[in-house]
Amino acid sequence: MLKLIHRTIHQFIHSQSLGGVVLALAAVVAMVVSNSGWSDVYQRFVQMPGELCLGEWLVLSKPLLLWVNDLWMAVFFFLVGLEIKRELLDGELASRSQALLPAGAALGGMVVPALIYAAINWGDPVALRGWAIPAATDIAFALGILILLGNRVPVALKIFLTAVAIIDDLGAILVIAFFYTAQLSLPMLLAAAVGSLVLLVMNRLRVMAVGLYVVVGLVVWVCVLKSGIHATLAGVVTALAIPLLDSRPGHEGESPLKNTEHALHPWVAFAVLPMFAFVNAGVSLQGVTPTTLLQTVPLGIAAGLVFGKAIGVFGASWLLIRFGGAALPAQASWAQFFGVCLLCGVGFTMSLFIGALAFAGQGALYETQVKLGVLCGSLVAGLLGTAMLVRGSVLGGRNA
Repeated sequence: MLKLIHRTIHQFIHSQSLGGVVLALAAVVAMVVSNSGWSDVYQRFVQMPGELCLGEWLVLSKPLLLWVNDLWMAVFFFLVGLEIKRELLDGELASRSQALLPAGAALGGMVVPALIYAAINWGDPVALRGWAIPAATDIAFALGILILLGNRVPVALKIFLTAVAIIDDLGAILVIAFFYTAQLSLPMLLAAAVGSLVLLVMNRLRVMAVGLYVVVGLVVWVCVLKSGIHATLAGVVTALAIPLLDSRPGHEGESPLKNTEHALHPWVAFAVLPMFAFVNAGVSLQGVTPTTLLQTVPLGIAAGLVFGKAIGVFGASWLLIRFGGAALPAQASWAQFFGVCLLCGVGFTMSLFIGALAFAGQGALYETQVKLGVLCGSLVAGLLGTAMLVRGSVLGGRNA
């Protein structure tokens, strides 16, 4: 059983790391294209209209950018929901002792960056809407860096970063639900609640057909979309209803949740997230100067990702290890641990996503500032984290 758990974690980490490489390539291509002679083509592609009609009952008309952010990202959040449930019931977060350190680290890594951003943007009510942007960690990018470093990084640190990022995603989901919602439609909210109740009943009745959950989840997605709450949250609700274990005779040991997660990983890693990166990371650098990065929004985001994440994750972890009974991940030095804390500042996917919600309708200026802040902050955090991990491994080798 222990070998199976280790193999599952190993496969998860490596799939995330390769996905991080593809994600990075998609972001780079978007930046290059949007600053070339093809920039108009890129903008037309991003704004390409798409419409879904079911008679007169349902008409959804959106540009490609919003279809990706509302529907494709719901698939990503569905996968995140599966990962959260698995970790809570049968993974690294299944017991208090296992969850204590990554949970505390994730909380510190959300609070401190938000406070730094708020301090820099205090007095500007519009800019303050972006307080949650630097509070997110991109698991694909961060784990990708760790995998590239190979044996220099202990496995326990990779598992710690995975757990922190998953808890971080849960926090981001709650932030989106409570702070980034439009005006609510009570009828559609009630309809979404009914759909969620149907999912719960299906779970209690031990329905094992994942396709049925997906069908009901699509209905919930439409209702949530129309309710004013961001539609991607329907993906999380649907995922939490998927049974962990199959209780039918002859199917003992099978897991609908793990099977779905395993099947979905390649699609999310190599299609959903790269498409999200491509349509969201394109930012024109025309007119951008070094002083642009010193404006309060990009400065707050970059400072939150680089300094806030490192201080928050490391500080909370140190307190828990020193006074809370937690332990430093096995075979890791403090220098290596701090390097991983720096890597938590790579916040690409979720940070861009929250930024789009925070400044929706505020114009291209805020959109550009968010992208610059996220890209620069994530890049610096990634480079510093990598340098610290390499240094930590060298020092560890000398002390061995």
